[in-house]
Amino acid sequence: MRPAVPGRRPGDLAGPDARAEPAFVPPASLADFAELARAALPAEVWDYVAGGSGTETTLAANRAALDRVAVLPRMLAGVDVPSTEAPLPSGRFALPVAVAPMAYQKLLHPDGELGLAAAARAAGVPYVASTLASTPIEAVAAVGGTVWFQLYWLRDRGMVADLLDRALTAGCTGLMVTVDVPVLGRRLRDVRNGFTLPPHVTAANLPGGRNDLAHQGTPGVSAVAVHTGAVFAPALNWADLAWLRERTPVPLLVKGILDPRDAVRAAETGVDAVVVSNHGGRQLDGAPGSAAALPDVVAAVGEHCAVLLDSGVRGGTDVLRALALGAAGVLVGRPLLWALAAGGRASAEAALALLAAELRDALVLSGCADPAAARQLRTLTGG
Repeated sequence: MRPAVPGRRPGDLAGPDARAEPAFVPPASLADFAELARAALPAEVWDYVAGGSGTETTLAANRAALDRVAVLPRMLAGVDVPSTEAPLPSGRFALPVAVAPMAYQKLLHPDGELGLAAAARAAGVPYVASTLASTPIEAVAAVGGTVWFQLYWLRDRGMVADLLDRALTAGCTGLMVTVDVPVLGRRLRDVRNGFTLPPHVTAANLPGGRNDLAHQGTPGVSAVAVHTGAVFAPALNWADLAWLRERTPVPLLVKGILDPRDAVRAAETGVDAVVVSNHGGRQLDGAPGSAAALPDVVAAVGEHCAVLLDSGVRGGTDVLRALALGAAGVLVGRPLLWALAAGGRASAEAALALLAAELRDALVLSGCADPAAARQLRTLTGG
């Protein structure tokens, strides 16, 4: 989707002095989708997606932490066409990548979750469907491919059990419980915008009555924060995780871990993977960049369960960095929302294809035949 030229109407191109608009040029990098999305979205929706909590210190730290990781490439490795395939919980996939769980994707484009799930299927990577999706989990899973369900812990445990049952019945092959949102971080862009959901966007997996809270605009108040405060349980604890482990027959991933002590306890509870994440800089402002926390978590539990990295990944080089730091793979979030905003499903497919190409280049340049070899690379910090 290319933004319209300001002040120009369709008929303005007629006549002898008309100049045709330049043909659309696909972005050169995954990160370039951001500007296309910014041009396509209302300012308050852009802020909702792009913003972080507080002064956005942690949002900036995610990028800085990855940029400080220098990878030592290996030479004379004889690598021509590397494989990008890698194991993740629930199977082996075309890339060591999963589409991160992200709420309300119809805010970005009418294709919404169905479009991004279809793009993930085409790319051969897992799609993680959010509790706060704007499309029911049954419809998302029906797209096909590999779908994992992301669970927020709700005040009503019966509703939690119902969501789990629905996800499993729909065919989800993984469950990712997010543990870093006892309350929603104070996201000042949304507060200043008095952000509310438009009428056509709802939390489609939850009973309809609570959705009204997310649509009631009040100046200086984020309606999304009011809604989540009403339905999320702030006192999630280790006993709850153990209860969930007992009820979950598919791989269980815990997202939102930064302290190695929490990673150890999660592994002892029997989870299949921990996701090192600060929620994209949207929860505790002042938490470290996820990549800075990753090596200590890998050292603590890497022999017992998989470790994935979330927050700040913007391209194939970042995937290589995460692998070199010991991660089994990464979650990619905002860049794929930006691609969705720029042109729906087709644009999201192009973004994932571009990410795959970037990773192949990074593997060749670092002398790695596959992601497993990349995990043997050495890194320097700050160089």
